[in-house]
Amino acid sequence: MGETEKTDKEEPKEKKTVEGLTEEVEEAPIEEVETEEELEEAAEERAEEPEEEAVEEVTKAEEEEIEEEEEVKKKEKEEAEEEIVEERIYTIPLSRAWISPPKRRAPRAVRIVRSFIQKHMKIKTEAEEEGEEPEKLVLSNEVNQKIWSRGIKEPPRNIRVRAVKDKEGVITVYLAEGD
Repeated sequence: MGETEKTDKEEPKEKKTVEGLTEEVEEAPIEEVETEEELEEAAEERAEEPEEEAVEEVTKAEEEEIEEEEEVKKKEKEEAEEEIVEERIYTIPLSRAWISPPKRRAPRAVRIVRSFIQKHMKIKTEAEEEGEEPEKLVLSNEVNQKIWSRGIKEPPRNIRVRAVKDKEGVITVYLAEGD
Protein backbone atom coordinates (compact mmCIF):
# COMPACT_ATOMS: atom_id res chain seq x y z
CA MET A 1 0.00 0.00 0.00
CA GLY A 2 2.89 2.37 0.77
CA GLU A 3 4.40 1.81 -2.67
CA THR A 4 1.23 2.76 -4.51
CA GLU A 5 0.93 5.94 -2.52
CA LYS A 6 4.46 6.95 -3.47
CA THR A 7 3.80 6.41 -7.16
CA ASP A 8 0.64 8.51 -6.94
CA LYS A 9 2.52 11.34 -5.28
CA GLU A 10 5.34 11.19 -7.77
CA GLU A 11 2.99 11.62 -10.74
CA PRO A 12 0.39 14.17 -9.66
CA LYS A 13 -0.10 15.53 -13.19
CA GLU A 14 -1.08 13.65 -16.30
CA LYS A 15 -1.53 14.78 -19.83
CA LYS A 16 -4.84 13.89 -21.40
CA THR A 17 -5.95 14.52 -24.90
CA VAL A 18 -9.51 15.52 -25.57
CA GLU A 19 -10.45 16.14 -29.19
CA GLY A 20 -6.96 17.13 -30.12
CA LEU A 21 -6.43 19.46 -27.13
CA THR A 22 -3.80 18.71 -24.56
CA GLU A 23 -4.58 19.44 -20.91
CA GLU A 24 -2.75 18.92 -17.71
CA VAL A 25 -4.99 17.40 -15.10
CA GLU A 26 -4.09 17.04 -11.47
CA GLU A 27 -5.24 13.84 -9.83
CA ALA A 28 -6.18 13.94 -6.18
CA PRO A 29 -3.98 11.72 -4.06
CA ILE A 30 -5.77 8.59 -2.79
CA GLU A 31 -5.11 9.55 0.82
CA GLU A 32 -7.20 12.71 0.59
CA VAL A 33 -10.18 10.82 -0.87
CA GLU A 34 -9.98 8.22 1.86
CA THR A 35 -9.81 10.83 4.59
CA GLU A 36 -12.83 12.65 3.19
CA GLU A 37 -14.77 9.38 3.16
CA GLU A 38 -13.63 8.62 6.68
CA LEU A 39 -14.76 12.07 7.81
CA GLU A 40 -18.16 11.56 6.23
CA GLU A 41 -18.53 8.15 7.86
CA ALA A 42 -17.49 9.55 11.24
CA ALA A 43 -20.05 12.36 10.89
CA GLU A 44 -22.75 9.83 10.02
CA GLU A 45 -21.80 7.69 13.01
CA ARG A 46 -21.99 10.69 15.32
CA ALA A 47 -25.40 11.56 13.93
CA GLU A 48 -26.60 7.99 14.51
CA GLU A 49 -25.32 7.66 18.08
CA PRO A 50 -28.10 9.69 19.77
CA GLU A 51 -30.69 7.66 17.87
CA GLU A 52 -29.15 4.41 19.13
CA GLU A 53 -29.38 5.64 22.71
CA ALA A 54 -33.05 6.43 22.23
CA VAL A 55 -33.59 2.98 20.80
CA GLU A 56 -31.86 1.42 23.81
CA GLU A 57 -34.15 3.34 26.17
CA VAL A 58 -37.20 2.12 24.29
CA THR A 59 -35.96 -1.44 24.37
CA LYS A 60 -35.42 -1.24 28.13
CA ALA A 61 -39.01 -0.11 28.60
CA GLU A 62 -40.18 -2.89 26.28
CA GLU A 63 -38.08 -5.43 28.18
CA GLU A 64 -39.77 -4.42 31.43
CA GLU A 65 -43.18 -4.86 29.81
CA ILE A 66 -42.16 -8.27 28.46
CA GLU A 67 -40.96 -9.33 31.91
CA GLU A 68 -44.28 -8.28 33.42
CA GLU A 69 -46.15 -10.27 30.76
CA GLU A 70 -44.00 -13.32 31.48
CA GLU A 71 -44.80 -13.05 35.19
CA VAL A 72 -48.51 -12.93 34.38
CA LYS A 73 -48.14 -16.01 32.16
CA LYS A 74 -46.30 -17.86 34.95
CA LYS A 75 -49.13 -17.06 37.35
CA GLU A 76 -51.67 -18.33 34.81
CA LYS A 77 -49.70 -21.56 34.40
CA GLU A 78 -49.62 -22.03 38.17
CA GLU A 79 -53.39 -21.50 38.30
CA ALA A 80 -53.83 -24.00 35.47
CA GLU A 81 -51.75 -26.53 37.39
CA GLU A 82 -53.96 -26.02 40.42
CA GLU A 83 -57.03 -26.85 38.31
CA ILE A 84 -55.74 -30.38 37.62
CA VAL A 85 -58.22 -32.89 38.96
CA GLU A 86 -56.53 -36.09 37.88
CA GLU A 87 -53.21 -37.01 36.31
CA ARG A 88 -52.02 -40.44 35.22
CA ILE A 89 -49.06 -41.84 33.30
CA TYR A 90 -49.60 -44.70 30.87
CA THR A 91 -47.47 -46.81 28.55
CA ILE A 92 -49.70 -47.47 25.57
CA PRO A 93 -48.89 -50.48 23.37
CA LEU A 94 -49.21 -49.63 19.69
CA SER A 95 -48.33 -53.08 18.35
CA ARG A 96 -51.87 -53.52 16.96
CA ALA A 97 -51.18 -50.61 14.61
CA TRP A 98 -48.60 -52.80 12.86
CA ILE A 99 -51.36 -55.22 11.78
CA SER A 100 -52.62 -52.56 9.35
CA PRO A 101 -51.17 -51.98 5.90
CA PRO A 102 -48.06 -49.77 5.98
CA LYS A 103 -49.81 -46.62 4.74
CA ARG A 104 -52.42 -46.78 7.53
CA ARG A 105 -50.26 -47.50 10.59
CA ALA A 106 -49.65 -44.00 12.02
CA PRO A 107 -53.32 -42.92 11.75
CA ARG A 108 -54.34 -46.18 13.41
CA ALA A 109 -51.79 -45.59 16.19
CA VAL A 110 -53.42 -42.20 16.88
CA ARG A 111 -56.84 -43.89 17.08
CA ILE A 112 -55.41 -46.53 19.45
CA VAL A 113 -54.06 -43.80 21.76
CA ARG A 114 -57.45 -42.06 21.78
CA SER A 115 -59.41 -45.24 22.54
CA PHE A 116 -56.93 -46.30 25.25
CA ILE A 117 -57.24 -42.95 27.05
CA GLN A 118 -61.05 -43.00 26.73
CA LYS A 119 -61.20 -46.43 28.37
CA HIS A 120 -58.71 -45.78 31.15
CA MET A 121 -59.73 -42.21 32.02
CA LYS A 122 -63.43 -43.13 31.82
CA ILE A 123 -64.49 -40.39 29.43
CA LYS A 124 -68.24 -39.93 29.26
CA THR A 125 -69.70 -39.86 25.79
CA GLU A 126 -72.61 -37.71 24.61
CA ALA A 127 -75.13 -40.58 24.68
CA GLU A 128 -74.47 -41.44 28.35
CA GLU A 129 -74.90 -38.03 29.87
CA GLU A 130 -77.84 -35.71 29.85
CA GLY A 131 -77.67 -31.97 30.43
CA GLU A 132 -73.87 -31.81 30.93
CA GLU A 133 -71.22 -31.08 28.35
CA PRO A 134 -69.32 -34.15 27.11
CA GLU A 135 -65.72 -34.50 28.21
CA LYS A 136 -63.18 -33.71 25.51
CA LEU A 137 -59.98 -35.57 24.68
CA VAL A 138 -57.06 -33.52 23.30
CA LEU A 139 -53.79 -35.01 22.07
CA SER A 140 -50.90 -32.59 22.39
CA ASN A 141 -48.74 -31.79 19.41
CA GLU A 142 -45.81 -33.59 21.09
CA VAL A 143 -47.68 -36.90 21.15
CA ASN A 144 -48.72 -36.52 17.53
CA GLN A 145 -45.15 -35.72 16.47
CA LYS A 146 -43.80 -38.71 18.41
CA ILE A 147 -46.22 -41.08 16.66
CA TRP A 148 -45.45 -39.61 13.23
CA SER A 149 -41.69 -39.17 13.88
CA ARG A 150 -40.67 -42.10 11.66
CA GLY A 151 -43.36 -41.54 9.08
CA ILE A 152 -46.67 -43.18 8.28
CA LYS A 153 -45.21 -46.67 7.81
CA GLU A 154 -43.30 -47.12 11.07
CA PRO A 155 -44.98 -45.68 14.19
CA PRO A 156 -43.39 -46.57 17.55
CA ARG A 157 -44.24 -49.95 19.13
CA ASN A 158 -45.37 -48.24 22.33
CA ILE A 159 -45.56 -44.73 23.76
CA ARG A 160 -45.45 -43.29 27.29
CA VAL A 161 -47.97 -40.52 27.89
CA ARG A 162 -49.28 -38.36 30.72
CA ALA A 163 -53.04 -37.84 30.75
CA VAL A 164 -54.27 -34.76 32.65
CA LYS A 165 -57.91 -34.06 33.48
CA ASP A 166 -58.91 -30.53 34.51
CA LYS A 167 -61.99 -29.11 36.26
CA GLU A 168 -63.86 -28.59 33.00
CA GLY A 169 -63.54 -32.26 32.08
CA VAL A 170 -61.01 -31.73 29.30
CA ILE A 171 -58.44 -34.50 29.15
CA THR A 172 -55.13 -33.51 27.58
CA VAL A 173 -52.55 -36.13 26.65
CA TYR A 174 -48.87 -35.11 26.85
CA LEU A 175 -45.67 -37.08 26.39
CA ALA A 176 -44.30 -38.42 29.67
CA GLU A 177 -41.32 -36.39 30.93
CA GLY A 178 -38.72 -39.09 30.26
CA ASP A 179 -39.51 -39.23 26.53
